[in-house]
Amino acid sequence: MSLLIQNADIVNADARRTADIFCQGETITKIGARLDVVADEVIDATGKYVFPGFIDPHVHIYLPFMGTFAKDTYNSASRAALVGGTTTLIEMCCPSREEEPLEAFRLWKAKADGVSACDYAFHMGVTRFDETTGKQLRQIVEKEGVTSFKVFLAYKGAFGIDDEELYRTLALAKKLGVVVTAHCENAELIAQTQGKLVAAGKVGPEWHEPSRPVAVEAEGCHHLMSFAEMTGAEVYVVHTSCRPAVEVIVAARKRGVRATIETVIPYLVLDSSYAERPSFEGAKYVMSPPIRSREHSDYLWEKLADGTISTVATDHAPFDFATQKHMGHPEAGKAVDANFHPTGEGADFSRIPNGIPSIEDRVNLLFTHGVVAGRIDLHTFVAAASTNAAKRFGLYPRKGEVTEGADADLVIYDPSHRGTLSAKTQLMETDYSAFEGFEIQGRPSLVTVRGDVAVREGKFVGTMGRGQLLRRS
Repeated sequence: MSLLIQNADIVNADARRTADIFCQGETITKIGARLDVVADEVIDATGKYVFPGFIDPHVHIYLPFMGTFAKDTYNSASRAALVGGTTTLIEMCCPSREEEPLEAFRLWKAKADGVSACDYAFHMGVTRFDETTGKQLRQIVEKEGVTSFKVFLAYKGAFGIDDEELYRTLALAKKLGVVVTAHCENAELIAQTQGKLVAAGKVGPEWHEPSRPVAVEAEGCHHLMSFAEMTGAEVYVVHTSCRPAVEVIVAARKRGVRATIETVIPYLVLDSSYAERPSFEGAKYVMSPPIRSREHSDYLWEKLADGTISTVATDHAPFDFATQKHMGHPEAGKAVDANFHPTGEGADFSRIPNGIPSIEDRVNLLFTHGVVAGRIDLHTFVAAASTNAAKRFGLYPRKGEVTEGADADLVIYDPSHRGTLSAKTQLMETDYSAFEGFEIQGRPSLVTVRGDVAVREGKFVGTMGRGQLLRRS
C-alpha cells in the first residue's frame, strides 16, 4: 500500500515547509515539491496541517486500582487515541507490591498484543525492590526493549516505595542507562492530612485537593531530585500540576540533575473549582496530584511556551462516575445499580478512584486552548505532544517527526473544524466526559499508523491488532 499526500503544510517541532509526502509500505520514503510518483491513494492536504503522529507518554489502560479496574481496554483506548490523533501510547505497567516484575510485564503486554490498533510501549513500574527485582528489571530492559521505569512516591501501602527501594531503583537505572519516571508526592503527609480531614467530617470530593496541597507535591519533587542528584540517574517527573513543583525541578536542573517535566491536559484546561461541584459531581475530577487553582494552570502554560515543561500527556485513567467514582461517596452503602459494589457506610474522598479519561481529547484540547488561544505556537504544540516524548523515550527519529525514513505516522489536521466534546460521542468507555460541552477548534481529518489509514473524518477505519510493541533505544 502506498500513499501520496499532496500540498502538505508539514509542521515539525523545529521546521515548517510545504511539500508532497510519499509513503511506501510503513515508511515515509520521499518528501519533495510536486513528487512524480504513482500511489495507491492520493490525498490533497490543501488548507490543513500535516503533523507527525502524536505520542502520549503517560497512559493507564489495564489498571487494577483502589479496589476496581480502569474501564478501557486496548480495543477502546487505541481507537479513541487514534481518533484524537495519537498514534503511539506509552502505558504505565503498575504491578502490586506482591507481583513479580516479569510476570506483571507479561500480563500488561498480553492486554495489548493482537488488540491495539496503534503502536505502544511500556514504562515498567517498580513497586518494590528486593533481592529478585534487579535481575528481572535488567531482563525487561535488555530483552524487551523497555528503557524507562516508573516509581510512585505516593499511594502508601499500594504502589508506593520506600527510600531504600527508591535509591536502589535509581542506582540500577543509572547503571542500565534508562530514565525513571516518577509520581512525586509525599505519601506520609498525604496520609496524615487525609486522616485529619476525614476525622473532622470533611469527606466530599472538594477535600481531595486540600489533602494533597502544592507543598506535598513540591516536597515529593524535592525528594526525588535529591536522590537523582546522589545517584546520577535521569528522571522524568510525570503529571506536574503546580508552580512550586516546577520551581523545585528547575532548581535541581541548575545543580546538574537531569530532569524532564511533564504536565497533563486536565491541568491546563480545568481548575480546582471542578472538583468542588455539588451533588458529588466533583468526583469526576478527582486525580492525583489534584487539579489546582487557575493561577497554576496559567503558570504551566507559560512554562510550556518557554520550553521548561517538555511534554503534555494525559495520565488517562478511566473510571465510571455512576459506579466506580461513587465508591468514595459518603453514602456508598446505598447501591447505585446492580454493578455497583460499594465500600460501605463511612466512605470518603480518599476512596474515589483517581483519574480522568482524556486519551481521546488531549490533542484537540491542546490545539484549541494552546495554539488557537495564542498560548503556544505550532512548533511547541508538536514538540510537547509528540517530538519531545519520542526523543526522551528512545523512539526518535522513527517517531515524532515527518521526515524521510521515519514511520509513516501522520496526522492531517483540519484547523477549520468546529465541534463539541461529549460522552455521547466519545470512544472511551467511561460514562462521562470530564470536558462535557467543551468546544474545540480543529481535529484530525486523516490519521495513519505506519502508512495504514486508521481515521477518516473523525471515524475509526483502522485495523484492530495492527499496533506493534515498540522496542526502544
